[in-house]
Amino acid sequence: METIDPELLRTFLAFADTGSLTRAAAIVGRSPSAITAQMQRLEAVVGDALLEQSGRGRSLTPTGEALVGHARRIIAAHREALLSLKGARADGRIALGCTQDFAESGLPDILRLFADTHPRLRLDLRIGRSAELAGAFERGELDLALTMRSSASPDERTVLREPMLWLGAAECLKRAGGEVPLALLDAPCGFRHAAIAALDGAGRRYRIAASSASLSGLAAAVKAGIAVTARTARMAGDGIARLDGAFDLPALPEAEFALRLRPGATSAATDLADLLAEMLPETGV
Repeated sequence: METIDPELLRTFLAFADTGSLTRAAAIVGRSPSAITAQMQRLEAVVGDALLEQSGRGRSLTPTGEALVGHARRIIAAHREALLSLKGARADGRIALGCTQDFAESGLPDILRLFADTHPRLRLDLRIGRSAELAGAFERGELDLALTMRSSASPDERTVLREPMLWLGAAECLKRAGGEVPLALLDAPCGFRHAAIAALDGAGRRYRIAASSASLSGLAAAVKAGIAVTARTARMAGDGIARLDGAFDLPALPEAEFALRLRPGATSAATDLADLLAEMLPETGV
C-alpha cells in the first residue's frame, strides 16, 4: 500500500484553508505551478480527484473534503513526534516577542504544544507593539520576534499575510451619517496608516473618535459602538463584527507580519520558529 508524503498533505491543507492555489503557494513557499504538480501527485496516490473547477477558481471535491480531517491528524502526529524527540534534550530559555494580534488568536495553542514537548525549556514572552518589539529584537533581547512588517529583512523566517478588514458595528456607522468614526492605535501603526490612507483615497469623511496605546483599549472602543477600526479577522467576534462591503467602506491592503529569528539562535529557538511558521497560517480566521 502506498503512503502519503506529509509535504503533499501540508500543501493540500494550505489550499483547503485558503481556497486559493496562489495563497497556498505563498504559505508553503512554492510556485503555483509547483503546487498544482503536488496536488496531481496527491490525487494519483489517493486515486481520485481532490480539486474541481468552481467558477474561475477551484474547490474541494467530496473526496477532498473527506481527506481534510485525515490530513490534519497525520500532520499533527508527525509534528508532535518530531518535537517530542527534539524537546526531550532541550533546555535553556527562549525569548519570544509577539504583537497583540496573535496573543489570543493563534499563539496559545502553539505555545502549549511546544511547552508540552519541551518540558525543561523556559519561555520568556513579551507581548507588545511592533515598533517596541522590533527595537528589542535589534538590541538582541529577543530570539524571535513576530511583528508587523515594514520592509524585507534577511533574518525573516516567514512572512504571514492576512487581509485587513473593517470591524465594528453597523449601528455605529448608521448613527454617524456618512462620516466614518475611527478607533485607532496611537502612531506609529501600520493599521492606522492603512485605514486613513484608504479613506483619504476614497474621498470619505472620517474622524478619529477613539485612540489607544493597546489593542485591548481599541477593542473596548469598538465593542462600545464608539467607532469602527481596521484590523485582521483575528480581532472579530465577541461583540466585534466584520463589515465586509458595508457602507461603501474602501478596500484595505493585506497586513504583513514577519517572523524574525536571531542569527545564531539555538536549535530549540529554530524549532519554535519553524512551528510558528507552519501553524500560524492555520489559525487565521
